[in-house]
Amino acid sequence: MVHPSVCQLHRVSARQTVHNLYIRHPIQNANIMFTSIVRFSIRKKLFVALTTVFLLIGGIYSMLTLPIDAVPDITNNQVQIVTVSPTLAPQEVEQLITFPIEIAMSNIMNVEEIRSVSRFGLSLVTVVFKENVPTLDARQLINEQIQTVAGEIPPELGTPELMPITTGLGEIYQYVLKVDPGYEKKYDAMELRTIQDWIVKRQLSGIPGIVEINSFGGYLKQYEVAIDPDALYSLNITIGEVFEALSRNNQNTGGSYIEKVNRSYYIRSEGMIGQLEDIEKIVITNRGGIPIHISDIGKVRFGAPKRFGAMTKDGEGECVGGIAMMLKGANANIVTQELEKRVEKVQKMLPEGVHVEPYLNRSELVNRNISTVIRNLIEGALIVFVVLIVFLGNVRAGLIVASVIPLAMLFGFILMRIFGVSANLMSLGAIDFGIVVDGSIVILEGILAHIYGKRLAGRQLSREEMDREVETGAGQVVRSATFAVLIILIVFFPILTLTGIEGKYFTPMAKTLVFCIIGALLLSLTYVPMMASLFLKRQIAVKPTLADRFFDRLNKLYRRCLGFCLKHIWGTIVSSFALLAASLLLFTRLGAEFIPTLDEGDFAMQMTLPAGSSLSRSIEISLEAEKKLKAKFPEIKHVVAKIGTAEVPTDPMAVEDADIMIVMKPFSEWTSAGSRAEMVEKMKAELASIDGAEFNFSQPIQLRFNELMTGAKADIAIKLYGEDMAELYSKAKEAARYVEQVPGAADVLVEQAMGLPQLVVNYDRRKIARYGINIEELNTIIRTAYAGEAAGVVFENERRFDLVLRLDNDKVKDLNLDKLFVRTAEGIQIPVSEVASIDLVNGPLQINRDATKRRIVIGVNVRDADIQQVVSQIRESLDKNIQLKPGYYFEYGGQFENLQNAIRTLMVVIPIALLLILLLLFFAFRSVVYTLVVFSTVPLSLIGGIVALWLRGLPFSISAGVGFIALFGVAVLNGILMINHFNDLRKHNLYTMCTNRIIRKGCPHLLRPVFLTGLVASLGFVPMAIAKTAGAEVQRPLATVVIGGLLVSTVLTLIIIPAFYKLVNQIAAGWRRKRSRKTNYGAAALFVACLLLPAAGSAQTKTVSLDEAVGIALQYHPRLQTAEAALEKSRAARGEIWDGGNMAFNYSWGQLNGAYRNDNELAIEQSLGSLLTPFYRNALVKTQIAGGTHYRDLVKKEIVAEVKRAWAYYLYAFQLYKLYDEQHQLAEKLQQTGDLRYEQGDISRLQRDMISTLAADLHTRWIQAKEELSLAGRRFAWSCYADEPILPADTTTTCFPVPLTHTLSQIHLDYFNSRVDEKQALLRVERSKFFPELSLGYTRQKISPQNGLNAWMVGVSFPVLFFPQQSRSRQAKIDWHIARLEADDNRRQLNNKVVELHNKLRQQQESLNYFTTAALREAGSLQKNALLQFQESEIDIVEFVQSLNSARDIRQNYIETVYGYNISVLELELYTEGNN
Repeated sequence: MVHPSVCQLHRVSARQTVHNLYIRHPIQNANIMFTSIVRFSIRKKLFVALTTVFLLIGGIYSMLTLPIDAVPDITNNQVQIVTVSPTLAPQEVEQLITFPIEIAMSNIMNVEEIRSVSRFGLSLVTVVFKENVPTLDARQLINEQIQTVAGEIPPELGTPELMPITTGLGEIYQYVLKVDPGYEKKYDAMELRTIQDWIVKRQLSGIPGIVEINSFGGYLKQYEVAIDPDALYSLNITIGEVFEALSRNNQNTGGSYIEKVNRSYYIRSEGMIGQLEDIEKIVITNRGGIPIHISDIGKVRFGAPKRFGAMTKDGEGECVGGIAMMLKGANANIVTQELEKRVEKVQKMLPEGVHVEPYLNRSELVNRNISTVIRNLIEGALIVFVVLIVFLGNVRAGLIVASVIPLAMLFGFILMRIFGVSANLMSLGAIDFGIVVDGSIVILEGILAHIYGKRLAGRQLSREEMDREVETGAGQVVRSATFAVLIILIVFFPILTLTGIEGKYFTPMAKTLVFCIIGALLLSLTYVPMMASLFLKRQIAVKPTLADRFFDRLNKLYRRCLGFCLKHIWGTIVSSFALLAASLLLFTRLGAEFIPTLDEGDFAMQMTLPAGSSLSRSIEISLEAEKKLKAKFPEIKHVVAKIGTAEVPTDPMAVEDADIMIVMKPFSEWTSAGSRAEMVEKMKAELASIDGAEFNFSQPIQLRFNELMTGAKADIAIKLYGEDMAELYSKAKEAARYVEQVPGAADVLVEQAMGLPQLVVNYDRRKIARYGINIEELNTIIRTAYAGEAAGVVFENERRFDLVLRLDNDKVKDLNLDKLFVRTAEGIQIPVSEVASIDLVNGPLQINRDATKRRIVIGVNVRDADIQQVVSQIRESLDKNIQLKPGYYFEYGGQFENLQNAIRTLMVVIPIALLLILLLLFFAFRSVVYTLVVFSTVPLSLIGGIVALWLRGLPFSISAGVGFIALFGVAVLNGILMINHFNDLRKHNLYTMCTNRIIRKGCPHLLRPVFLTGLVASLGFVPMAIAKTAGAEVQRPLATVVIGGLLVSTVLTLIIIPAFYKLVNQIAAGWRRKRSRKTNYGAAALFVACLLLPAAGSAQTKTVSLDEAVGIALQYHPRLQTAEAALEKSRAARGEIWDGGNMAFNYSWGQLNGAYRNDNELAIEQSLGSLLTPFYRNALVKTQIAGGTHYRDLVKKEIVAEVKRAWAYYLYAFQLYKLYDEQHQLAEKLQQTGDLRYEQGDISRLQRDMISTLAADLHTRWIQAKEELSLAGRRFAWSCYADEPILPADTTTTCFPVPLTHTLSQIHLDYFNSRVDEKQALLRVERSKFFPELSLGYTRQKISPQNGLNAWMVGVSFPVLFFPQQSRSRQAKIDWHIARLEADDNRRQLNNKVVELHNKLRQQQESLNYFTTAALREAGSLQKNALLQFQESEIDIVEFVQSLNSARDIRQNYIETVYGYNISVLELELYTEGNN
């Protein structure tokens, strides 16, 4: 160990280093961190390689287990409440069911929207929650409110139930039950429906991720008692008696058990109905002892309830099918695979001649979209790979960067799995490997430029040299690359804040891209340098490649363009921003849409018939439409119509409405049309011949999303709010006529709100009161007669079917109240027509409510136009032409509402992204000017994106908006590279390069990395921009914006950044010149004051001799005061020599040893410790005092040496200033002479300029010498710790005397020895603790009846377990040994230092002898003769300047040699027994 005194000369630099470390700019700290990571990666190659292998394994596993779906699930967080009440009209459903539920739901917190549909027999209330509310919590809140509202809804009207937890992506698998040829008569619609409900549905319901199997079509099997009303009347039997008879004769019971002969026999009755004959034999009543059976009053048969829906397929007739509903958040790919496996098993369970035939399988769309994504990713990766190899000019380098692509993708897969991001069109579709590997390109380009240049040409690098060069090359660009990538990351973070539909669409994309970029950044800092050091060629052969020749030619063109633009700098800048203004004007004409429509491959057609149309009519029309489409278009695989409402009414359609799914063959097999729009028009033309039906086209998922999200199945939902349904419907019809005239508005359809024919039964309450009957009884009769009333359940093994009582349809086809009888209070049957009448009226078909207000919707699909433009024209037309009553108003929803919300969000998100870019740029440059220069590329990048959208005819959408956000980050990257490179050139050349030269030198070097990053990033998006496969519609605007923006941004960056850089530096230089002109007079006055400073200072500043300065330092120096305090502390330790511990006093009372309880005892004990330890502790304290004394003397010696060094430095600075002051005055006279001789024509302009240059140089050196003199004075005062400014009294050039003795400093040696003695004394103290310790004690007791019992105690204690003390003793011995080794080493180093200083002094003495004996005289003679010869014009200006420089250099070297000699003498004096 070297004592600090030996390293005294290094203290100043070490302190300065620590100071710099703490005050260093944060960017420099970041640069050090990044460089350290690169260095670690290169040196720890095995660690990086193993980490990469783990990344491969984890990434592949995550990729195989990642959830996969077609698109993100954008369904809002909603819960649907359905109440089925088959006998209520829309008005009663609204009043009795919907309204109470809405009021209850409005009290729930975090609810965003409540809307409802009330139609015949059905209430559907949709409650939309905020996205941060968990689905299960929302359902729990709804459940609690349903329990409170259940008491307000009579049980016979229906029970509110929650719909399954599913979304717009829930309908993942749709199928029909296909009957094989020859089995048509065996399986009718009722039998197929039974198979569906009790075989297929039950088997498919247990699949994980399936929340519901929704049956559709066919007839629901019931055991029906079809009553003949005439038979009832003739037998004087009421419907109620029949109902009671059925209920009482369909039940089982048990009678416990009986014991007999040691066995138990359990009793069970069998009274359940098992077949139709059992029903027929049920007795209703007796008439004169004759039983009247069910068969006497009607027919017993299999029947079906009134249907509100049906299903047809391919024009072949009705069919039975099912829809598998997926649980919200489940993995569609896995669930579909499990469904397909389960369907294969179900096929074997089905009866002969029946099989399941799927017609819509989500996995097909998923596979199409994922294949599109995979193809685009592979094509993008290949393009990036080829471009890298071609333009980097190095195949190995291209392979290294290309290998980052799959690794970054695998890293992204790992984080996607951790954060629950599924793989779909949006999450994977926007990945651009060009952007991902931008950082790797910049770093590898920096490595290549550093290694394969002319500097190392022809060399064969060793492995260590290669590592070092790669580290240096990467370190030069790692900061720029990292900050550029961080900016790209930061601009994506605001996208993560998007909410609503746009958030669900684009947040997965932003997350995935951020994950991949983070992975690529980590790989570029670790994997890329490691691979570069391993696989790049170590034989440096600088041969021009194809890429080099390409960039040479491109550089020539670039130089010409850049030179022209820099000559016309204002014209260039104004032209650029004029282009920006023109592009913004063009942007206003692009139009806008929410999100481009995703091509799902299939069509969803909505069929609407006039209000009041029957189910049979709907079936007939749908079959006709299916036949026409199948016959006309061979591209159609299946046409399946779902009419009305299914058993789980997620879509509350009436029987006059139908959703027709048109399943298409792949687009490559289409022959009838070349596009989807053309196919739709041809289908509509084909269906135009069907009278009384309207057909609107959409897509399955899009239709479901629109319906769930907005309650409307259209792109634009024009909502008209009001109170009266008739008025609403009338105004909506009027508005629809104007909407149809708007260009781009297609499929205009007014919601079927009115026109439901109703037979209203009106009761005469006076007659009801006269006959003693009530309305409930009458309602029950009418409901049972026509709708049917369930009287029980019939079991067929596990299957259960309702037993229903209703009138025979063959007997009663009209609402004939004469056929229905009610018994009066007197027991007489009268026809219901006696107390009621029938009216035929048109009532509301359905009542829609939104936010507890009635509304009607006009649905509009947009075709060949953008939504925003269409909506603005519709709004203008309706405001002009439609006059509404007070309280009635229009609102616009659907996709337009989503677009408005998204635009509002982007208006916040995009400024945040721009602000983050600004902040990070300022953090990187610490300059507002350079921040704004780089930021100028952001608005200019808009030009290319807007023009690209315009050229391709694409409107602005949220996809394009996200593309602009991504573009901003990439555009800034190149600006950062250029400004950083310009600033590095300026710094590394000590600020001597002018701005024009920096630009000329820096721009050609920057062309390749800037060109590569822009080209690679834009080409990576090309496959997405030109793709026409499934899902390409959403990616196309985003890719178009980035490609166009990057191409224009790259070109403009290469021009505008240098132009702005030159402009701001010119403005700054001009401002400095202007400022300097204003302060010329002040500067002149200040200069004169500086010349007079020594004279003025002598009267104010105190001068001291060297001895006085040493005395001041020894009096006030804090190091010496600290050493004195430490010595006093050692002396104060003498009080610790003997430490016996605390004296113990113990007092006890109570019953001690006697028979009474009033005993007491007093005990006193004192430990004396070991008898030897105090002696050794005394020796230790003496040693510490001696060591403190030696350290104090050592500090004194170092303080004296420090003051003398400061004295010598001031003498050196003063002599140097004196030299340059003389030279400065000579130069001023010389310049005056030169100007005069130039005016007289004696010398040329070049010679006069050389004289001016010499004068300017000497003036600069004089100022520097003056500053150094001022610094030397302050340093001298600091070293003395004086309270007032002091300066040395003697400033003559002096050589300090050399110490006569070579003996090492005894103070140093004593200090080294004292450290050894102290450790030895510590060892002796520890060893003394093995000896016993003594203790003394005294005890006085009172034990009744005795008193005054005294006792003395002497104790000895010693360690039985001596291992801890032995360990401490051993440690002390080792410390003593270490101290001896360090003392020997310090003595050896001290001796070596003294020998080295003697040798150095001999060399410096020889130099001094040379200067004093010859050189100084020659310098004086040389300067004097040069002046004379120049005055006589015997020598030219060049020779004169050379002579002056030579003379000045000799004198300056002499001053520096004297200073070096004095420093060596002072060091030798410090380390030896010289004069102090």
